[in-house]
Amino acid sequence: MARLCKEGKIVDRNYGRITSAALDPIEKKPLSAFYPGSMILSVGSYGCSLACPFCQNHTISKADLNSQAEYVPPEELVRQALALRDYGNIGIAFTYNEPLTGYEYVRDCAKLAKESGLKTVVVTSGNASLDVLEEILPYIDAFNIDLKGFTQEYYDYVGGDLEMVKAFIERAAKDAHVELTTLVVPGRNDSMEEMERMCTWIAGISPDIVLHLSRYFPRYRENTPPTPIETLRALQKVAHTCLKNVRLGNV
Repeated sequence: MARLCKEGKIVDRNYGRITSAALDPIEKKPLSAFYPGSMILSVGSYGCSLACPFCQNHTISKADLNSQAEYVPPEELVRQALALRDYGNIGIAFTYNEPLTGYEYVRDCAKLAKESGLKTVVVTSGNASLDVLEEILPYIDAFNIDLKGFTQEYYDYVGGDLEMVKAFIERAAKDAHVELTTLVVPGRNDSMEEMERMCTWIAGISPDIVLHLSRYFPRYRENTPPTPIETLRALQKVAHTCLKNVRLGNV
């Protein structure tokens, strides 16, 4: 449990609790149009605001790892990021689990990182209120946001709110670099009509937004066979009628 109610107030339990850290290529976030070719210190905690049955990081997103995670205060995380500059590091990416379950830590670290000249990235489902976004947005340079699908029925399947995610994307795109990722699950969100509606909406924000269409593989509780590559290519063709840059992932 990443958040709990304490004395009538919802607070985070995972503040500064790091379960995963790595120096990753920026393209792994995935971000293809934000400092391509660079590296970024990527860190994650535990907890998630969704319940995707195909979660590839379920060992940290679905478990309470508070006692097993290392506490890294914001000042120390920024110090570590600065020490990695000689290895091509440009900043800090909050990723692996859902970072906004502990948005207070993201806010505090990102503020210090920006003051130190580092870039900041958040990889998120966007299933969070605009109040949360406004707290972190002044300190975030780039987002990769999972647009899981484009129907509320699909968001019911993963435990989220489509309209909340759409509002998050629209607001983030006004002040930060935004790229989107859709994991294509056969029989769930792989129709050409849904892709056309989704990409028309994205283009209404900006046709320059990069969309990553990612191939699904069975994970966690989902045993549907992997997405056919032919399906991804057909969806990419549909998406290209609205968007300038549509990339395939996990192929």
